[in-house]
Amino acid sequence: QVQLAESGGGLVQSGGSLRLSCEVSGFTLEYLAIAWFRQVPGKEREEVSCISKREGPTHYGDSVKGRFTMSRDNAKNMFYLQMNNVEPEDTAVYYCAADGTLGWATCLPVGAYAYWGQGKQVTVSS
Repeated sequence: QVQLAESGGGLVQSGGSLRLSCEVSGFTLEYLAIAWFRQVPGKEREEVSCISKREGPTHYGDSVKGRFTMSRDNAKNMFYLQMNNVEPEDTAVYYCAADGTLGWATCLPVGAYAYWGQGKQVTVSS
C-alpha cells in the first residue's frame, strides 16, 4: 500500500524560506507521478508543482514560479518543495500527492492522484 508522509511546514515571515518533505512508502518513487497542492478554506485545491514523467520536467503554478522549487531523491524515496521568498498569499495547507500514471505532459488533474499526504499547514506572516 502506498503511503505518503509529510514533514515540515509551520510559521515563517514574509520573504523567508521553508521546506516541505514527502516520504513515500510502499512503492518506488521513480515510477510515480508526484505533485504538491495547496488549499485554503473555501477554495479549491490548487496545483503548486508536479513531475509527471520519470525524467521530468517539473511544472509550476504561475503563482509560485521563480520562488518554489520541487525536487526528488529517488534513493531516499522522498520529494521536496523548497519555498523561497514566501508571501502571505502562500498561507495554506500543503499536500503532497502521487499516482502510478506516468507520462502526462503536464500535471494530472487533482482528482486523478490516488495517494495523498496528510497535509501540513504553512502560515506566512506579513
